[in-house]
Amino acid sequence: MEEIAEGVNAMNLGAGDFHKKNRIQVSNTKKPLFFYVNLAKRYMQQYNEVELSALGMAIATVVTVAEILKNNGLALEKKIMTSTVDMKDDSRGRPIQKAKIEILLGKTENFDELMAAAAEERDAGEGEEQS
Repeated sequence: MEEIAEGVNAMNLGAGDFHKKNRIQVSNTKKPLFFYVNLAKRYMQQYNEVELSALGMAIATVVTVAEILKNNGLALEKKIMTSTVDMKDDSRGRPIQKAKIEILLGKTENFDELMAAAAEERDAGEGEEQS
């Protein structure tokens, strides 16, 4: 029985590692919006799903990225989790609570077709510019 428990624990640890690889922690100041949209597309190509995560003011950016992917037919919402996180306020030195959101998106059935069509359009556009 202990061997089974060890096997299950090993699988759970592996699953935890999987979620770390396909998580994007979004900031509202460091990168432009479409950096996160394109990164999420790449993560979905690699892992079939992506987890978008943000704190505080960056939550709006995460929601916007998720909506762009959904509206373009590339992603389906699998799970949305909200919580608060205790953080230390550097200026006052006391703990504050920040809102946190995590959105798990999965590929749609026609994700690969849409991505291939977009790549063809891009390649055709580059060919026209050169000639």
